[in-house]
Amino acid sequence: MTLQIRPLIAADKPAWAELWQGYLEFYKTTLPEAQYALTFARLLDEARPQWGLLALVDGRPAGLVHYLFHAHNWQDADICYLQDLYAAPEARGTGLGRALIEAVRDRASAAGSSGLYWMTQEGNATARQLYDRLAEKTDFIKYRMDLE
Repeated sequence: MTLQIRPLIAADKPAWAELWQGYLEFYKTTLPEAQYALTFARLLDEARPQWGLLALVDGRPAGLVHYLFHAHNWQDADICYLQDLYAAPEARGTGLGRALIEAVRDRASAAGSSGLYWMTQEGNATARQLYDRLAEKTDFIKYRMDLE
């Protein structure tokens, strides 16, 4: 198996959309097509502080990760938020998830970021086994208030 991690390019849109759909289905979420188009455009927009990477296994798209940088009021440097991480079912257990996280970590480090963080659902036991090996679980609880 050969694994390659590279930035998203415009030609990746169909493969990215298929992986993104798998990610959303995993979290029991649906989004309108317009949001797919907007999200992909944002990931390619060099003026925005967010990016996407694609994982290729033997030349075929098999995973994705999205990340962004933002200010942190407790530190001088920006921090990196890994917002979305997905490995296609056939690619799980191959090291693809770790490779995607490490690729973001390397980019965050190169950008002078103060750290990298992400969230997952409490019941995502398979992914949490990996996350527990790579990072420290915090005791923060997420709250959300929808506006509209």
